[in-house]
Amino acid sequence: MNILLTGCAGFIGWKTAQLLTTEGHEVTGIDNLNNSYDVALKQWRLNQLLALDSFRFVPMDIEDPEAMVALMKGYKYDAVINLAGRAGVRYSMENPQAYVQTNGMGNLNVLEAMRKTGVKKLVLSSTSSLYAGQEMPFVESLPVNEPISPYAATKKGAEVMAYTYHHLYGIDVSVVRYFTVYGPAGRPDMAPLRFVRWINEGTPITLFGSGSQSRDFTFVDDIARGTTAAMQDVGYEIINLGGGANPISMTKLIEIFETHLGKKAVIDQRPFFKADMLHTWADISKAKALLGWEPQVSIEDGTRQLVDWYLAEREWVSKITL
Repeated sequence: MNILLTGCAGFIGWKTAQLLTTEGHEVTGIDNLNNSYDVALKQWRLNQLLALDSFRFVPMDIEDPEAMVALMKGYKYDAVINLAGRAGVRYSMENPQAYVQTNGMGNLNVLEAMRKTGVKKLVLSSTSSLYAGQEMPFVESLPVNEPISPYAATKKGAEVMAYTYHHLYGIDVSVVRYFTVYGPAGRPDMAPLRFVRWINEGTPITLFGSGSQSRDFTFVDDIARGTTAAMQDVGYEIINLGGGANPISMTKLIEIFETHLGKKAVIDQRPFFKADMLHTWADISKAKALLGWEPQVSIEDGTRQLVDWYLAEREWVSKITL
């Protein structure tokens, strides 16, 4: 298949593009390489992709509707995987306009370009942040109408706009809700990479709350497998991609990294952040039934791979802005 993948220099986009090429697909990756976090990390991921024969890169922005249509008219695509977007709860409170522009208007531009060029399959990335306040484990049928951050609100908007285009124009949509993705070359604004670097350097870890808050951590390779599996025809479905096991607390995660690194963490405890969720836990039975997917990488193995990558790349990773 010929696949258009947006956000290819992002954490999940990079791994998904790699997997698609190994599965025999031709991948066009687009990214604007914005400075939402340190561009050096995005450029490192992109350099890995540029070495692949079945990958081509087009520098562009999904917020440019004319460019989206021109790209999709010029090359016949079988599916679009829209992973471009602004991520992160805290920064969405500082710059909500950017989140509305990218996650809202950018997603609309993708859908409009698909409508105009006849592309009928969309995989859209979404978030476990929508489940705030719901009963665990989170199942896709739960009402998620009370988002507690601008980030979650814009992802909810993207989901419902995709449904509208499914209803009106017959676009087949798989919405994949990701649960706390981690692994090598992960986002520097998320806890796993920060914790590894801070513990290794002896820098105090900024820990919001008691540390009892927990996440259903999911390794990036597993997320990439679930994302590519979601390219099949489903009509319109929302599908959780998460660890599916008992969530891991922040305190436990720190202990795991301490073991891998052979060093003790220094903790700088701060008040709990209001827009954060206390716990996340995915019900993944739908992913198993529809996609034949379930995670394969344990938290012990996944965190070890992250630590090994960090130690191997430490010379430049130690300089990126967290």
